[in-house]
Amino acid sequence: MAEMMKAAAVSEPGKIEIVEKQVPEPAEDEVLIKVEASSICHSDVFTVEAQRPGIELPITPGHEVIGEIVRLGDEVSNWSEGERIGVGWHGGHCFECEQCRQGNFLQCENQEVTGLTRDGGHAEYMTARKEALAAVPDDLESVDAAPMMCAGVTTFNALRHTDARPGDLVAVVGIGGLGHLGVQYASEAGYETVAISHSADKEEYGYELGADHFIDSSAEDPAQALKELGGADVILCTAPVAESIENVVGGLATNGEVSVVGVPGEEISVNVMDLIGSRGKISGWSTGHARDNQDTLEFGSLREIRAETETFDLDQYAKAYDKMMDGEVRFRAVIEF
Repeated sequence: MAEMMKAAAVSEPGKIEIVEKQVPEPAEDEVLIKVEASSICHSDVFTVEAQRPGIELPITPGHEVIGEIVRLGDEVSNWSEGERIGVGWHGGHCFECEQCRQGNFLQCENQEVTGLTRDGGHAEYMTARKEALAAVPDDLESVDAAPMMCAGVTTFNALRHTDARPGDLVAVVGIGGLGHLGVQYASEAGYETVAISHSADKEEYGYELGADHFIDSSAEDPAQALKELGGADVILCTAPVAESIENVVGGLATNGEVSVVGVPGEEISVNVMDLIGSRGKISGWSTGHARDNQDTLEFGSLREIRAETETFDLDQYAKAYDKMMDGEVRFRAVIEF
């Protein structure tokens, strides 16, 4: 195995470089991974722009990673060299804090974050802690699996933690990087699925993804349109636009829920009477831990759910990142090795 590797590195806020560095050695509780695909997420901005307090530069971004284990730490016994695994946002937990003791690993007070508190996957090799690994089904190509490590698990996990049951009306707001997966998950889970988009030209695509209904929010009031369908039991908001969240709350059915996974850059304003009248609620959902990631991969394999991707070489990371930030990628940019 090579001693040196290429990696993307953020050396100062906003500055992306491709550097040559030594292949890292895994710690006792880690594995060394030869990266096969690393998807670019909008949350890479936290690393590239050094937006999180305490971030230490230089660091390699990337938290949607698929690769092969090529070396084991001395304390790793539940994984083997040659296994294909995925690593997501959640890079590990301490097992000891109060949140970990309750099983809330995503809320670990000492949580590791892949590509933010430790080097991520936009590199030829990376290390990962053993509790952060998810097994990848054989029939999933690495490029297809990588986006499931954040965009996929976020939407899949949010939906399955609502009270929705098969046959319930579930609306997905936004048909972008998260939403085009959310529509597929909702449809394949047996929900009566509504795709809501501000772009009328996405109607045909929404139906191709499995939607039963399409609402063009640029031409009609989405809340009223949902009411005409009987009201939504769940509205999954993937578009990071405050107005898109505000405009659908009035479309909830009794005891309905708005689940927000797309983070808008501004505060949202909600008519409380809409919530009181429906006994509705607004909740938020983050990503998932390793078992959630594996569940997402397995469901994607079972129901042939795939992300729409555009691939790039590692040397093109800065270009791919800019295209993603400008909304010019449909829908997930993936670095393929």
